[in-house]
Amino acid sequence: MVIEKNKVVVVHYKLQEDDLNGPLVEETTGKTPLAFIYGLGMMIPDFEANLNGKKAGDEAKFGIKAENAYGIVNPEAIVDIPKSVFVVDGKEATDLLQVGKRVPMQDQSGNPMNGVVVAVAVESVKVDFNHPMAGKNLFFTVNIEEVREATAEELDHGHVHGPGGHQH
Repeated sequence: MVIEKNKVVVVHYKLQEDDLNGPLVEETTGKTPLAFIYGLGMMIPDFEANLNGKKAGDEAKFGIKAENAYGIVNPEAIVDIPKSVFVVDGKEATDLLQVGKRVPMQDQSGNPMNGVVVAVAVESVKVDFNHPMAGKNLFFTVNIEEVREATAEELDHGHVHGPGGHQH
């Protein structure tokens, strides 16, 4: 069975920055594989495009440019936030005010957002809300473990059930 729209695809992958010799970002080998329904927009479009027509047992190696992955760094997503926002129960949350610290926040509509502290000043905190992989070229080595028909329930729910997928 080949990978095409509405098929469940189960893969192990290795993600590196830039190319095959770039720094390792993430690897699933020896861990739970990634399982997704092909063609539902769950994955980066270029990731899916590079798997189209492959079958279980195949390996794929490919790069994806930053602009086709998580996008380029958006300077407008790096914002200064008043330090007063980081006051909890009348005390400054110094544990959050560390460069490199990931901070959970909400936008004005209450939607959750994650940012990374990039600078702490006297009156404000500079937080970067870009995706952590924004501006980075990606290189994948993918081993296709399984390709199967998605069940009607999986298609209805929009995700894979079972190992590597959603557990109900």
